[in-house]
Amino acid sequence: MIDASTFLRRALLADAVFSGVAALGFTFGAGAFATLFNLPEALLRETGLFLIAYTALVGWLASRTAVPRPLVLLVVVGNAAWTVGSIALLFSGAVSPNLAGELMVVAQAIATGVFAELQYVGLRKSGSVVAA
Repeated sequence: MIDASTFLRRALLADAVFSGVAALGFTFGAGAFATLFNLPEALLRETGLFLIAYTALVGWLASRTAVPRPLVLLVVVGNAAWTVGSIALLFSGAVSPNLAGELMVVAQAIATGVFAELQYVGLRKSGSVVAA
């Protein structure tokens, strides 16, 4: 466990809020977003369902003054992987989004990459190991 810096906790909280909004939108509005973005409805709904669990984890981490360093590193690496995977999805040919869909995927990839960077910086600013 490490003593979480205020910067880290705020970065995690911002990620939880952003992910929570996306989770609700994609889970309950998958049909509308599928039409708007020309992306598969199942992809959006399943992404939303995953984000519900992710939001709970990141929100929990944000609420703690002491956090498990490996778990925060997992969030950072996961966000970085999400960024790369989102861009790879666009180039893969597996989906054919319209311009709005491409912009949405790129925008959330950028946001997720920013969260990864902010969380990494916050992790480096965090205090030493504390007793569990």
